[in-house]
Amino acid sequence: MLVVMQEGATDTQIQAVIDRMVEMGFTVHRSTGVLHTVLGGVGPVEHFEPSDFEVMDGVKESHRIVSPYKLASRHFKPGGTVIKIGNVEFGGRHVVTMAGPCSVEGEDQIERAAEIVARGGAQVIRGGAFKPRSSPYSFQGMGEIGLRLLRQAADRWGLLVISEVMDQTQIPLLLNYSDILQVGARNMQNFNLLREIGKTRKPVLVKRGIAATIEELLLSAEYVLSGGNYEVMLCERGIRTFETSTRNTMDISAIPVLKRLTHLPVIADPSHGTGKRDYVMAMARAAVAAGADGLLVEVHHDPERALSDGAQTLRPEQFQEMMTQTRAIAQAIGRTA
Repeated sequence: MLVVMQEGATDTQIQAVIDRMVEMGFTVHRSTGVLHTVLGGVGPVEHFEPSDFEVMDGVKESHRIVSPYKLASRHFKPGGTVIKIGNVEFGGRHVVTMAGPCSVEGEDQIERAAEIVARGGAQVIRGGAFKPRSSPYSFQGMGEIGLRLLRQAADRWGLLVISEVMDQTQIPLLLNYSDILQVGARNMQNFNLLREIGKTRKPVLVKRGIAATIEELLLSAEYVLSGGNYEVMLCERGIRTFETSTRNTMDISAIPVLKRLTHLPVIADPSHGTGKRDYVMAMARAAVAAGADGLLVEVHHDPERALSDGAQTLRPEQFQEMMTQTRAIAQAIGRTA
């Protein structure tokens, strides 16, 4: 259920409503907006009337939420969530770009990548230290050494870090090095991992699974939110269809759908969305035009020699051109990039 407090409701009034909700068996999540405080009640409670809360002091309105995802719903935070990390905002007016190689391969490589990313105008460097590969014989990443190199390069160039966490045991390590935890497509429904991340207060990006519906993606985000971590971003990275011309089918329509259904920032990954660098720029333009709050792209100083995902990785000059084009589109729709 959802209880919207009146503008100017006192802490005493808000606490009285929370106490009543807890008494009824709800777990209460509080969202404080510019004008109103919203209380989201989650739980198996079936027999209650929203009108019972509307007579309480300080309550503006109360609603029964019928969607299976409660905290991820746009109703929980109608104004949208803005996640702030330093001077970077996700979900605001600025379209954030996160870029870098698929995986950290060495000190020289990640240093060159950080320079390309920073000079191109991106705010976050991506790079995998643990790589979930389809084949056990493929490059699996450098582990903690890779994370350390990634952090050092990011700090030298004034960038934030996003890197993937693959299981619960890696969470403490990622918390030390990364500003944003990434949950990959293969782990979107790893509910034990999502629960553990929900116990942290580190921003997290949850990627859509290769065959997941939008509702399933939102329910995965709900696992993190229900643990108390409200700094969640969603990522459309392409889904598996019958089409073979691209690695995945980039679902651009998912972006406006998610923007309507949820208050969470929505990121687009055109690199995995297509699997071919020739199409990445076009999909990046389309994603920004569709309302994406950010882009996650792969770039490498020499993609032909990259140890993973070279075919979908942009060359430095292509990355620069993509940034120029997406800035123009963002400006055309009243945003910046």
